[in-house]
Amino acid sequence: MNTATPDATHVAEHYIAVWNETDEARRLKLLETHWADDAHYVDPIMQGSGRTQISALVGGVHQRYPGFRFALKGRPDGHGDQLRFSWTLGPSGSEDLIEGTDFVQLEAGKLRSVTGFLDKVPTGA
Repeated sequence: MNTATPDATHVAEHYIAVWNETDEARRLKLLETHWADDAHYVDPIMQGSGRTQISALVGGVHQRYPGFRFALKGRPDGHGDQLRFSWTLGPSGSEDLIEGTDFVQLEAGKLRSVTGFLDKVPTGA
């Protein structure tokens, strides 16, 4: 069993890369590389289990907010198999409109479960 704690920033960067990937095949490859087979994602708006459902959730965000990009906000933090980090979402080159904080549980260095909180959401978003 690997007991080394993965670098929180490294994990968070791979997580953001999934959310920024608009190509479904490339997104699924990223999910296969960095997420557990039976990973689970939940936030106040949506939830999904398994890489295919999670990829579909990400695709839905791209459909609703075309041209928006995710970025890390602040410094990711972690201990053991638990991580937390904040992110922003907005149009490329413009002010971020949405902000959130995610709590991640890892399993063998891969994302096992993600619980997301929305910290800033404009009316109508």
